[in-house]
Amino acid sequence: MGQLWKWYRSIPFAIKMLSGFLLGIVAGLILGTQSETLRPLGTILINLLSLIAVPIVFLTVVRAVDQMSITQLGRMGWKLILYYAVTTAAAVGIGVGLALLFKPGGNLTLPDVVVEPKETPHISDVILQMIPSNLFEAFASGDLMAILFLALIIGITISTMKSSAEEAMRTSADRLSQLVIALNDMFNKLLQGILLYAPIGVFGISAVAFGNQGWETFRSLLSFTGVFYLGIVILWVFVYSGFLRFSGNGVFQFFRDTKEAYSTAFFTSSSLASLPIAINAAKRAGISERTANFALPLGAIFNSDGGALRMGISIVFAATITNLQLSASDLFLIVVVGTLLSIGTAGIPAAGLVTLSAVLTMFGLPLEIVALIAGVDAIIGMGGTASNVIGDIVGAAVVDRTEKATEA
Repeated sequence: MGQLWKWYRSIPFAIKMLSGFLLGIVAGLILGTQSETLRPLGTILINLLSLIAVPIVFLTVVRAVDQMSITQLGRMGWKLILYYAVTTAAAVGIGVGLALLFKPGGNLTLPDVVVEPKETPHISDVILQMIPSNLFEAFASGDLMAILFLALIIGITISTMKSSAEEAMRTSADRLSQLVIALNDMFNKLLQGILLYAPIGVFGISAVAFGNQGWETFRSLLSFTGVFYLGIVILWVFVYSGFLRFSGNGVFQFFRDTKEAYSTAFFTSSSLASLPIAINAAKRAGISERTANFALPLGAIFNSDGGALRMGISIVFAATITNLQLSASDLFLIVVVGTLLSIGTAGIPAAGLVTLSAVLTMFGLPLEIVALIAGVDAIIGMGGTASNVIGDIVGAAVVDRTEKATEA
């Protein structure tokens, strides 16, 4: 038994994850709807990853901000925001352009399914959500926007305490920093154990997805899925690789160093759950710990290139099926609103369906479109989440290079 365990641990992580995914597909196709009995395997994995994701988000951001001055924090922040804006615009443009070119869904009709409209939050509600009224409630509810805000102000406070004229204040700040580092190390140790279970959880996730939906559902939306993944390829080959070359990073070596991060994101469809792995992968790719700890949690919450790409394709998809004529200004407005609504949901599996429901409701498009896209949401979500994660790491690499050049 000991030898078997040793052999299992020696298998590369990506191979174990791929094996679990493929075996899950086979099991799902054989068992059909009976594959629901395997759902707990996947639920356990998502729960375990989510269990440590929130504290790791909080601790890594506190640690990163604590190590930076206010000047460094502002300088890195605007660079990341600029990068997110450029890549999101590129993803939307690619999605809309490909969908207009290939017109996915031209031969489809709406199913006789009614989807309940989702409540659309006002932009002011999104902003107010960032400032919690109760610290413990924010953590208990897993409100990532509020947790990020808390991490930022606590990190800034500790950094300010370190430069205090009072020795007692500086001593307290050092103790707090050491506590944050120790807790961070503990949760990363927990992560290593969870990753040993991950292939089993992936097996359960893929078995249920393929068992419930079957090949017929996937074939009916093959054009939509194909256009989406073509967009993913263009996004990676031209946009991300272009940024890497511009910043002086080796493209192929960078993707090799970070494969554990985007493969985990692909198989779990959760950029938030993949965040601890992404941070470790970024460090292996040569990104400084300070930049990785700050940029990746920020990107996991605010940056969603995969979601933006899917939104662009989905709106044209909806217009094609319903024979609706949308002007260029309509498409632009829909994508902008959809991007704003997606803030804080990038790390949650299937959150794109909620956002899409809200956008369709706001602009009078039929919500039945969501029922169609839900049929391939598992496959779409995997590619989109992988793009979210690699996009965040590329952004961290670009900012890290510019920071090193500034400090040189």
